[in-house]
Amino acid sequence: MGTMLKGIPRHLSADILHALMLMGHGDDLVICDVNHPAATIAARTTYGRLLNLPGCGIAEATEAILALMPLDSFVPAPVWRMEVVGNPDGVVPVFAAMQAVLDRSQGQPVRMDRLERFAFYEAAKRAFCIIRTSDPGPYGCFILRKGVV
Repeated sequence: MGTMLKGIPRHLSADILHALMLMGHGDDLVICDVNHPAATIAARTTYGRLLNLPGCGIAEATEAILALMPLDSFVPAPVWRMEVVGNPDGVVPVFAAMQAVLDRSQGQPVRMDRLERFAFYEAAKRAFCIIRTSDPGPYGCFILRKGVV
């Protein structure tokens, strides 16, 4: 269900808005594709349950979220992505799409670091919440650190 409020991206549900509002500076948000073990990991997060953003890809979902949520400017890299398994320097199309959204949202280049798959899963368990999109992936798994308004 879309929003019936002005200025809020139409894809963001009341549950997602609630989670974004509960997050504080330095809290992490995971945004992922359909392949990520999101429900299992979400049970370990602060929010404790999975948030779904159906009918939306990673780039579109991130653009909507970053229209409302600032990225942390006090850390060298406010965003992390999952490495390609067996090829840490490997690149998939979603990486460039995400980088473009990040840079556009901040009006400047945003540093995105990478984490090995299992290190990413561990970091995701420490996140505030996980938002699963309908993106088919692969490797559409990102962690965004919230900044201050």
